[in-house]
Amino acid sequence: MSKVVTVEATPAESPTHRFYRTVWRWHFYAGLFVIPFMLVLAITGAIYLFKPQLDAVFYHDLMVVSPAQTALPYTQQLASVQQVYPDATATKFTPSVAANRSAEVGLTTADERHLTVFVNPYTGQVLGERDEDLNFQTIIRKLHGELMIGKIGDYLVELASCWGLVLLISGLYLWLPRRGFRIGGTLLPRFWSRNRRLVWRDLHAVSGFYGALLIAFLILTGLPWAGFWGETFVRVWDQFPSYVFSDPPSSTVLTGTLNQQGAQTVPWAVERLPMPQSTAGHAQHQSPKPNLDPSQKTASGSPVTLDTVVALAKAEKVASGFSVSLPQEATGVYTVSVFPNDPRQERTLHIDQYSGQVLADVGWQEYALVPKAVEMGIAIHMGKYFGTANQLLMLLACLIVVLLCVSGVIMWWQRRPTGRLGAPALPAYVQQWRIPVVIIAVLGLIFPLVGFSLLVVLLLDYLVIDRVPGLRRLLN
Repeated sequence: MSKVVTVEATPAESPTHRFYRTVWRWHFYAGLFVIPFMLVLAITGAIYLFKPQLDAVFYHDLMVVSPAQTALPYTQQLASVQQVYPDATATKFTPSVAANRSAEVGLTTADERHLTVFVNPYTGQVLGERDEDLNFQTIIRKLHGELMIGKIGDYLVELASCWGLVLLISGLYLWLPRRGFRIGGTLLPRFWSRNRRLVWRDLHAVSGFYGALLIAFLILTGLPWAGFWGETFVRVWDQFPSYVFSDPPSSTVLTGTLNQQGAQTVPWAVERLPMPQSTAGHAQHQSPKPNLDPSQKTASGSPVTLDTVVALAKAEKVASGFSVSLPQEATGVYTVSVFPNDPRQERTLHIDQYSGQVLADVGWQEYALVPKAVEMGIAIHMGKYFGTANQLLMLLACLIVVLLCVSGVIMWWQRRPTGRLGAPALPAYVQQWRIPVVIIAVLGLIFPLVGFSLLVVLLLDYLVIDRVPGLRRLLN
């Protein structure tokens, strides 16, 4: 007589738990990719936040002078620099911002180096130079924006930043209490626990919860500068000009050519705005160095010189700290631009180099909703808007990012099986495709690089890794 053996069925995993494990796996993979980039962004960002203070320390002897009664004319200050650098081309002049500060002249040398030369405004003495290609803060900014490898680095930083948003969203979902709300482990790390893995888990989860909004703000306000997303963002809003500018000046030359070599000459809101040209009828009078030529006359007969342009900027009540980009061609213009700590004081003036006429004057009043939001976000992002408190708040966000990265690596290392990557295993029953497809579609619409990369990761995960036993054992 045969014996009947009954096998108790294993209860199926609930859809909620399967989705939780799927999100945990996404979170893990995103972390593997994002952590190195986020560490670089957080560290370089924290350094760049304090650029004014660091510059004052590194270049004190170049930036600080003894005040005197009368300063030399600006054209004479510029001429003093050109006498020392006769083969260089002057591109920008920044008047001294205080009685004890030097003036700054931007130069491009014959061998394509980009220098900032400091000159004593009272004596005309050239105090020294700073190579903007090798400047510490320029290197930090290039690391922060493109990892020092150009366009590819720009795209990698953008992709990592957008994946950082995926990490934040998935991390908040994983942080939600599943077995009842408790303060320990949810709002406060359980430092009293003897379980070190639990302490690191709490540090990771709780700091992520408190820092999520700050980190998301940093990522979102940095994206307008990103290559792919920033260009796409601008193209989209170009279809709705009333949301960007109400009455932009028309021309074929773009001011975006002024923002190069890692230096910002005009605000983001004006970067792509068409720039007028100097009167073509006067082009025959143009000299190789129009900024030094006193023979150029305004309509009233006064010479158009650097002194004239600076005096005009002050008469127009342009905020202190403005710079003057010098015309380099027959149709070029003088561009006066300033983007102080308060973006509401931003101004950009384009001035005809022959007549002295203001061809365009763009400020906060001309910005519409989108550029105002972007410029305000950038000012806060860079720690400029409300002084030292702003710097410290953004520094806190950077430190939270570092803590999340370090604690994430430690958590992974502590739970990693020997000889394996230790990714959370795929659920026993594959999650329905509807939710992942919706997520990919939304992310692909808002962040195209993330949507594409997430699709690639999901296809590899479900179609390759889960079906190759060796890969499955190595990764899970």
